[in-house]
Amino acid sequence: MANSATEPFPRDIQKNPLRNLEMVTKNAYEVALQAVLLELLKAVASETKRTAKFRTLLKRLDKTLRNIEQVLYGNGRLARVLDRPEKETKLFIFYVENAKEVVLKCSRIKCWNVYKKFVHANKLIRLDNELLRFFQVELQDNVSTRLRNLSLEDGVGQVLSIVTKRAGGFSISSSVPGLPDVIVGLDFHLEELKRMLLKEDNKVVTVSAPGGCGKTTLAKMLCHDSEIKGIFGDNIFYVTVSRTTSLKTVVQNLFRHHLHVNKCEFQTDEEAKNELQKTLRQMGSQKILLVLDDVWSESESLIEDLKFPIPGYTILVTSRFLFSRVGSTYELSLLNDEDARTLLCHLAFPCDGIHINVPDDIVSKMVKCCKGFPLALTVIGASLRNQDVLKWSTTLQKWSEGHSIFDSNDQLLLSLQASVDALKDLPLARDCFLDLGSFPEDEKISASALMDMRVELHNLDKEGMYTIENLVELSSRNLLSLVLARKDASELEGYCNEHYVTQHDLLRELAIYLSSQEPIGKRKRLFIEIHGNDIPAWWSEGTQQPIDARFLSISTDETFSSVWYDLKAPEVQALVLNIRSKRYTLPPFIEKFNELKVLNITSYGIYPTELHELPLISSLSNLRRLRLEHISLSPSIQSIFELKNLQKLSLILCESGNALESCTVDPSMPSNLIELEIESCYDLKEVPAGICSLAHLEKLSITNCHELEALPKGLGSLSNLEILRLHSCTRLTELPESIEYLHSLIFLDISDCLSINSLPDQFGELIGLRVLKMSGCHGLEELPDSVTKLTLLENVICDEETSYLWSYYESDLCDLKINVVEDDRLANFMKIVGKLFE
Repeated sequence: MANSATEPFPRDIQKNPLRNLEMVTKNAYEVALQAVLLELLKAVASETKRTAKFRTLLKRLDKTLRNIEQVLYGNGRLARVLDRPEKETKLFIFYVENAKEVVLKCSRIKCWNVYKKFVHANKLIRLDNELLRFFQVELQDNVSTRLRNLSLEDGVGQVLSIVTKRAGGFSISSSVPGLPDVIVGLDFHLEELKRMLLKEDNKVVTVSAPGGCGKTTLAKMLCHDSEIKGIFGDNIFYVTVSRTTSLKTVVQNLFRHHLHVNKCEFQTDEEAKNELQKTLRQMGSQKILLVLDDVWSESESLIEDLKFPIPGYTILVTSRFLFSRVGSTYELSLLNDEDARTLLCHLAFPCDGIHINVPDDIVSKMVKCCKGFPLALTVIGASLRNQDVLKWSTTLQKWSEGHSIFDSNDQLLLSLQASVDALKDLPLARDCFLDLGSFPEDEKISASALMDMRVELHNLDKEGMYTIENLVELSSRNLLSLVLARKDASELEGYCNEHYVTQHDLLRELAIYLSSQEPIGKRKRLFIEIHGNDIPAWWSEGTQQPIDARFLSISTDETFSSVWYDLKAPEVQALVLNIRSKRYTLPPFIEKFNELKVLNITSYGIYPTELHELPLISSLSNLRRLRLEHISLSPSIQSIFELKNLQKLSLILCESGNALESCTVDPSMPSNLIELEIESCYDLKEVPAGICSLAHLEKLSITNCHELEALPKGLGSLSNLEILRLHSCTRLTELPESIEYLHSLIFLDISDCLSINSLPDQFGELIGLRVLKMSGCHGLEELPDSVTKLTLLENVICDEETSYLWSYYESDLCDLKINVVEDDRLANFMKIVGKLFE
C-alpha cells in the first residue's frame, strides 16, 4: 500500500478538507474524505497516548480507520463508496470533520464526571458505527458480492465453503443496530449480563422487563461490547422479532441481511430450521451469538426451534415476558433516582444536562413521576426540552389534579398498553390486571384479598385456582411481581394463602388509566382517591347521578376526617376502602349497597385504625366476604357474626384487645360462615369459644399469632372442619383433646408451633387426615400410638428430627410419604427470641 506504518495516508493529501462542497467533482469529494479521515486518525493516535479513560474505544476506532485504508487506496473502490446521493456524502464528510473535535475532547473530560464519561463514550461508539456503516458495502465486497450471486439452489454449503477459505475463518457482517446517543444506568447490568451469557451452561439467556425499561438498548450494548466482539467476532446476528413472525421469516431474514443470500424462500418452518442449522454447523469451531429482540409470548416455541446443539452457539432474547422453560433469565430493574435524573436532564436540557431556569425541586418531582422507567424519562424529557419553568409546573399540577401521565404521552401509553392488549385472548387475566388498580401504590397486595374479589365478581372457583393462574400469567408478562411466601403451599390449603403481589407504580397507573376511559357513571371500575377532605367535584356538588360500577375503590390519606357525601352506587358488588388515618368512620352510604358481596377494609397507616360505625354492615344481606386488615377491633365486631350470608371472614394484622372474647354466635340465628382466617393478630391470646358454634365452618386458619396460648376446648364440635392451619403460633402449648372428633379434617398445619410438646392421645381418631405439616415442632418428643389409625394419611411434612418419630410407623401406614424439609435454624431462633421477649 502507498502508506507507511507511521503515516497511513499519503503526504500529498491536503491537510484541510474542502470547505465549499457546493460545486465540486466526485474526485474532489474523494480528496476531501481522505483529508478528514487523515486528520481523524491523527487525533485518535494522539488521544490514545494521552488518556486511559477511553483507550479501549479509541483503539477500536483506530482499527476501524485502518480497515478503511484498503477502500481509500483500492482501485476505484472509494469511488464506489461515494456512488450515493450527494447530500449524504457531504453530510458524512462534515460529520467526520466535526468528529475530530469529539476525539480531541477525550483527554479534557475529568475522571470523576461519570455522566460526561457516559455521554462521550457513546459518541465514540456512534462514530465507529457510522464509519462502519458508510464503508460497509466495500468492506464486505469480497464476501457479499459472491454470496449475492448464489441461491439456496446452489447449496448453502457452497456459500460457506467459499467464505471459510478466508484467513481467520468465517466473517460476515452482523448488522447490529447502533446505540442511542446517551445511555444511562446500564453499565452494571451489562457486566452482569455478560457474566451470565458467557457461562458455558447457558445456551439461552432472556433479558426480561416491562416495555420501556431498556432491554433492547442493553442487548445492543452487549453486541457492541469489545469483550463480546472479541469472543464472537462478526458472528453476532441480530434479528428483531415481531409478534406475528414465523420461524421461516426469521431464518429468511438471517440469510438475507446477515448472510447476504437474497434467494432464500422456504416452503416450511422445518426446511428453514434445517438449512439454518446446517449453515451454522459449517462455521466450525467459531462462537456464534444470535440475538432475538422483542420476542412475545406467542413466539416462545420459536426460541426452542432455534436452540441447536452446536458448541459455542448462544441465543440472547429480549422480551417483556418470562421464558423460564428455555434457559436463564436476567430481570432488568428500573433506574435508580440518580440515573433517572441524569437521563431526564440530558433530554430536557441539551446543554450538558444543566438546568438553570428550572428549580431543582421541580426537576426532582418530575423524576419521581416517571417512576424510574427509561421510556417515561425519555418521552417526558423530550416533551419538556427547552421549555420554561411554567411548562414544568403546569405539567406537574395537572398530574397532581388527577390527570394521568399517559394523557399527553402517546408513545409511553402505546408501549406499555401493548402488553395489556396482548391479553385479549385471556380476558380474566386482563381483568385481574385492571383490578390491581384498586390498591395503593408501593404496597404489597395480598393474593388472597384479590382472590376474594375475583371469586365473587367473576364467579370463579372458590379455591382461587384461576386467580393464582392469572397472577402467574401476569407475572410472566412482567405486569406484576408474584411473591410466593410459602413455596410448600399445597392445593388443599388454598392456592393464595400468604402469597402477595407487588406492582410498579407506572403499571398501576396504566391499569387506572385503562379503566377510566368511559364517563364516570358508566365505568365498570371506579377508583377514587381523596387527599385531605378534597372530595371530587362530580361527587360533592350534590348532583351526583347513580353510577354503574360493579367495583368501587376509595382511598383516603392520613388527614381525611371521614366527612362523607352520599354516593349512589346500587350495582357495586366489591368495595375496597384503603385507609391511612388513625380514626376512620365507615361511609353511611354503604347501607344502600344491597348488591355488595365483597368488602375489603385495609389500613396502611403506622398504627391500627380505629374503625367506627362497623354495625352499618349488618344491613348488607348479600355480603359474602369481609376482610379487615390492620384494624383496631372493638366489641362492635359482634355484628359481623349476625350476617347470615357471610361465608369468609379475614382478620389480618388486627389489634384484637378484648373484642373477640365477648363474641357469641346465636344458635337461633345460624351463621353460614365457611372460612375464618386470623393472621398475625399479635395480641390475640385466646380464640373465642363462640367459634365452636359455627356449624358450617370448613376452614379455620390461625397463623403467626405469637401470643396465642390455647384453643377452645370445644373445637371438636366443628364437625364440618376440613382444614385447620395453626402455623407459627409459637406459644400454643397443646391441641384440645376434642380434636379427635374432627372426623372431616383433611389438612392440619402445626408447623413452627415451637411450644407443642405432645399430641392428644386420641390423635389417631382424625380418620380423614391426609396431610400433616409439622416442621419446626422441636418440643415434640414422641407420637401417640393411635397414629397407626391414620390410614388415609398420605403426606407428613416435617424436619429431619421429627421424621425419625414417624419412621417407626411407616410399616403400619402403607400410603404414608414422609417429606423432610430443610430446617431453617435462624428463622426458628428468631421466633424463639420473639416468643421470649414480646
